[in-house]
Amino acid sequence: MWDDRKSLTLSKICVIVFMALLIVCAILAPGMVRTLARMSIQANLVGSAPFLITIYVGCVNAAILLTFLYRLLHRIGAGQVFIGENTACLRYISWCCFFGAALCLASTFYYKPWIAVGIAAAFMGPIVRVVKNVVAKAVSLQDEADLTV
Repeated sequence: MWDDRKSLTLSKICVIVFMALLIVCAILAPGMVRTLARMSIQANLVGSAPFLITIYVGCVNAAILLTFLYRLLHRIGAGQVFIGENTACLRYISWCCFFGAALCLASTFYYKPWIAVGIAAAFMGPIVRVVKNVVAKAVSLQDEADLTV
């Protein structure tokens, strides 16, 4: 039977898989950029440096995001759900989304298709902020309940 523990384990596995894929992407980035340059006249004209800068800065940002996400999942697994540290993690994750969006949108100056990734990241930022606000309110309510007992 599927339960919360299995769901949490699956979420942690997904974060670890994405971290591994991020490392693979960082390693293969130069080759992927060369392949893109062969397939796209615009990418060929720009050269590889802007692409690699965007990719590597984005990889660092994504690694930070995944680290905070894993910490959040770990605390939830330990029964620490409505605590300030989780609110902070969600805040940092949303900032990572907004930074990724800004990076990709800035990168549209040299390659327009980056806009798709930028819009996706920009869309995720407010969603994570809403979840952060819900958790922050729950933390506040739990703190009040703890004081009344």
